[in-house]
Amino acid sequence: MSSTTIQWFPGHMHKARKEIEEAIPKVDVIIEVLDARIPFSSENPLIASLRGDKPVIKVLNKRDLADPEMTELWIAHLEKEHNVKAMAITTENQNEVHKILELCRKLVPNREEMGKNIRTMIMGIPNVGKSTIINTLAGRSVAITGNQPAVTRQQQRINLQNGIVLSDTPGILWPKVENPHSGFRLAATGAVKDTAMDYIDVAFFTVEYLKDAYPSLLQKRYELEDELPESEIELMEAIGRKRGCLRSGGKVDLHKASEILINELRNGTLGQITMERPEMITQELIDVALDNERKAADKAKNKEERRKRYLRNKR
Repeated sequence: MSSTTIQWFPGHMHKARKEIEEAIPKVDVIIEVLDARIPFSSENPLIASLRGDKPVIKVLNKRDLADPEMTELWIAHLEKEHNVKAMAITTENQNEVHKILELCRKLVPNREEMGKNIRTMIMGIPNVGKSTIINTLAGRSVAITGNQPAVTRQQQRINLQNGIVLSDTPGILWPKVENPHSGFRLAATGAVKDTAMDYIDVAFFTVEYLKDAYPSLLQKRYELEDELPESEIELMEAIGRKRGCLRSGGKVDLHKASEILINELRNGTLGQITMERPEMITQELIDVALDNERKAADKAKNKEERRKRYLRNKR
């Protein structure tokens, strides 16, 4: 799977981007909901380009599914950015969710002092739990929730009746995922519809990471007593055999085994897992930049060769 195989930017998302761009100047605080398991990959680069100097609260939701130590590292990493505060929550704990509003008040105290509402905008990629957070803050069902990406399709303004007005936005993705690893992580955690991904490709990517980062969790969950196999295909076959994912002739049904792995990652059955670390992302971004430079050089070289062939043929 490459970053171009997913329909990242359907029409309603393009419309949402334009609406958000127009609304941001009237907002005091931006709340961006991230998936605590993939804080970088679930962070929308469009927000960084649109927010200007607005204060941003990065809410790492689903902290109960993520590795607690990694979550602390990510909070410290995110807060290195100017005017950014980060916090980790789970929507299972309503008190944690309401702390978002406390932080909003701290970031723009002058609004309340002037007797004005704090105007906030909440954003987040699909299926990150944004609608559940909104309903908790509002104390009533005002946003559609669902376990599928892209449920919210249009903006709405919600007066929380406590001095804060919240603008909800559709879960927008971005035109192109520059880091191909992020595409796999978004697919693994359910940010894109399953029809847009190949379960086997995503499972191979996931299990390769897990065998290095969380080998004991794999061994425990799938009762793999011996040392984990070196290759991802051998490891997926071992998981498939343990789960009875067999076809006629005793061959492992890799698609069925892949579905089991991905679903158990998503629902936390595998354990508390974070799919990326700050230092890993730093290296990946360097690799992406080098790859883009190489592609640009190859493109320029091919263009020059075509020009020379054209000139030779004209003589």
